[in-house]
Amino acid sequence: MASSNYVKTRWMGNMAFESNNPSGQTFKIDASPDEGGQGDGLRPKALMLSSLAGCSGLDVAFIIRKMKLEIDSFHIDIHARLTDTQPQTYENVQMEFHFFGSNLNEAKLKRAVTLSVDTYCGVMKMFRSFAEVSVSSKFHHQ
Repeated sequence: MASSNYVKTRWMGNMAFESNNPSGQTFKIDASPDEGGQGDGLRPKALMLSSLAGCSGLDVAFIIRKMKLEIDSFHIDIHARLTDTQPQTYENVQMEFHFFGSNLNEAKLKRAVTLSVDTYCGVMKMFRSFAEVSVSSKFHHQ
């Protein structure tokens, strides 16, 4: 059964796992040393934040290309807070888009971000079902 909604995650011993992706790529998941692992892989909760950034980032990159906007680069910073109770889940997520360039169209870039986080990004919709999420854009004119 191979589909875009199927992954296989295999225990590698101790606290390490290897997980595949529908792209055919694999990555390692491991706990930190203070949790009994080697700290030699990605952390599951942080992967969720990477998924959020990746989902929205892909949308924004697509919209930038479609709108023919001029930017040199952009990145997404996410700061998240976990609950104090077990099991710990994200309760607050702050997502910041940083755009760099000499000819940034701020209004259109803000529109690209809004389209992603309010319309297209399914991971954002999932996050909003369990966490308070805020999104901002910062512009760095070079």
